Amino acid sequence: MCKAMAEELALHGSKVAILDLNKNSANSAAEDINKNGGQVIGVEANVLDQRSLEEANESVKSKLGKCDILVNGAGGNHPKGTTTKTHFTQGDELSEDIISFFDLDPAGISFVFNLNFIGTLLPTQVFARDMIGRSDCNIVNISSMNAFTPLTKIPAYSGAKAAISNFTQWLAVHIAKEKIRVNAIAPGFFLTDQNRSLLTDNNGQLTERGNTIIEHTPLGKFGKADDLLGTLMWLCTSDSSFVTGVVAPVDGGFSAFSGV
Repeated sequence: MCKAMAEELALHGSKVAILDLNKNSANSAAEDINKNGGQVIGVEANVLDQRSLEEANESVKSKLGKCDILVNGAGGNHPKGTTTKTHFTQGDELSEDIISFFDLDPAGISFVFNLNFIGTLLPTQVFARDMIGRSDCNIVNISSMNAFTPLTKIPAYSGAKAAISNFTQWLAVHIAKEKIRVNAIAPGFFLTDQNRSLLTDNNGQLTERGNTIIEHTPLGKFGKADDLLGTLMWLCTSDSSFVTGVVAPVDGGFSAFSGV
């Protein structure tokens, strides 16, 4: 999804830096976009390491200039922050085959929270510093449906994304006098490499969880990366010049449906 957003920004004339913990992945994505006429570079960075981010920022500034638009796309879940079952029943805490709420690993919880929340806060501290005193700068965070209503089994991810939405509102107020706008996109359910095995089986058919999601998505389908791009460009341009502190769902109606 982040690659699609980078490509869309590049196609609209932005000079884009793709940051990734894996430099080869960043370079590969940049090369693919540049084949279509973009001006994109890959930069190695660890979103949980401030020094790494500062070095990345200096590299970006030397090649492309100061950051005008920051998209905070780092995120993900971890098995150690996930319960096996959607609902707890007595005896689960005694089973070696079941991870109940009482068995969740604090290290797994911390990993998920840090990756999503700290991995948004630190890049913002580093890159948004150069937005001060300049006009038309924007920060776009990536929230989730979990921030509206927590999904079963993934308390760490749900809590972390709720923190992203809250932080988006807080920061929008905090730096409003500097005319820096801060908003977030909350994707619904998109089939990605991270969740494909949870939502589809080896034959490409929906799993039980996948079926439940589709049943609760009024448009009756998963999103595609391209579905995010209209909202992204709206938030990054003067078309939304009076919009800050919002979390925009791009979810096929999932957040509007009560299930009844």
